[in-house]
Amino acid sequence: MEKDIQIDGQNMHFDETGPVGAPAVVLMHGWGCSHTTVASIAAILSPFMKVYNLDLPGFGKSDEPSEVWGIEDYTLFVMKFINMLGLDSPVLIGHSFGGRIAILLSSRYPIKKMVLVDAAGIKPKRSLKYYSKVYSYKMAKRLLPLLFGKERGQMLIEKWRGKAGSSDYNNASPRMKAIMSRCVNEDLKSVMPFIQASTLLVWGEEDTATPISDAHIMEKLIPDAGLVAYPGCGHYSFLENPGGFRSVMNEFFKKERAGKA
Repeated sequence: MEKDIQIDGQNMHFDETGPVGAPAVVLMHGWGCSHTTVASIAAILSPFMKVYNLDLPGFGKSDEPSEVWGIEDYTLFVMKFINMLGLDSPVLIGHSFGGRIAILLSSRYPIKKMVLVDAAGIKPKRSLKYYSKVYSYKMAKRLLPLLFGKERGQMLIEKWRGKAGSSDYNNASPRMKAIMSRCVNEDLKSVMPFIQASTLLVWGEEDTATPISDAHIMEKLIPDAGLVAYPGCGHYSFLENPGGFRSVMNEFFKKERAGKA
């Protein structure tokens, strides 16, 4: 059942499925997606768990934040959602960007179980080529309006940005672009040792957005973590290998399936 909730005057949309009284799951999608992207994960769990599949602020049918948020802001917002609905130590599941929120939240609050799917949270390693592009763009942003006039210069800057930026960045609104830039540069390695939740890491070995090396770092830093990696799969491993993903989820939630959680 699709629902809306007001948190601090901001509307958030979510889909609620599963039996009343069952253990709660908060499911969070990746950047540029919505709750529909991870609906297959909800479908695996909803026969025996109560799944709250969120449209994170700025995505799907949820309002865009009124300010430039970082992961701290998203985490506090999701925590308010959990408190408003009275969810007791829910399971957290995060894909990509949603994994960032799950990591920070679970490092602070008593979460029993967590699943990170091709999750973000490790600051990307940048090459010399990357920094060359960044500084060239910053210089062009200053010089082009002076050389070609404000209007023509801005048009050239936008054209440059469109060629250089990722599709996620280029498709975002100005505020969401600023939020993405801020969140991508937040490294969560320092909080990972404080996570007490039993954590399942599910990854595609060919993931280029959040490489498998990130998963190995998380497995090392999170005290109770185990990694399952799928050969030939990329950033959406749960969609690329649905059978394997279902099997590992059913095993991880074996007690919940048996009604013994």
